[in-house]
Amino acid sequence: MRQLFVTGAHTDVGKTYVACAMLRAARAKGLSVAALKPAVSGIDEADWAQSDPGRLLAAMGRPLTLAELDAIAPLRFTAPLSPPMAARLEEVDLRISTLTEFCRAGLAASAADLMLVEGAGGVMSPMAEDGTGLDLMVSLGLPSVVVGGSYLGAISHTLTAIETLRARGLPIAAVVISQSGEPDAPDFAQTVDSVAAFAGEVKIIAAARDDEAWASELV
Repeated sequence: MRQLFVTGAHTDVGKTYVACAMLRAARAKGLSVAALKPAVSGIDEADWAQSDPGRLLAAMGRPLTLAELDAIAPLRFTAPLSPPMAARLEEVDLRISTLTEFCRAGLAASAADLMLVEGAGGVMSPMAEDGTGLDLMVSLGLPSVVVGGSYLGAISHTLTAIETLRARGLPIAAVVISQSGEPDAPDFAQTVDSVAAFAGEVKIIAAARDDEAWASELV
């Protein structure tokens, strides 16, 4: 059994894309899979199939039902803001202890060969009123897959995320550079090489948007 936390160097860098690709790659190898999205904001309860948890369910081959959604992502909020800000608008007091308890229960109950916990936003994005994504990661202690982008500025964001995790003693399973969709983004290969040059002893994986073959390296 392998349990990993999927985090990002920034918001919208491709965490869910990477998590879904890993789930599909594991299933292609005949492995059982599971995933949790402990808090999600910006979700439309009437149309959530393309939301982060909806995409995770599809990648796991699970039906897109409300019961399945509740099982992997019970804390859902409408506003497209950080989870605690969105929760506050709905008069919910979101706390790290709540997220930690949900994740620990799910991790303990799962017998899946690959179990993923996907965070929200970047490493230091607020996850609750009293903590960031980093605080949740520390409380769970799982090895992480850090997802960075290839947009201008992504190298600094990715290296900063790596150093932040190292400073807290968190193991890094791999760093995935997800190819950004901006037409004026810097050269993808050069971005990957630049991150690798400064990242130290950590596995660097280039995740091109038109090919998921790279995902098999992570499962």
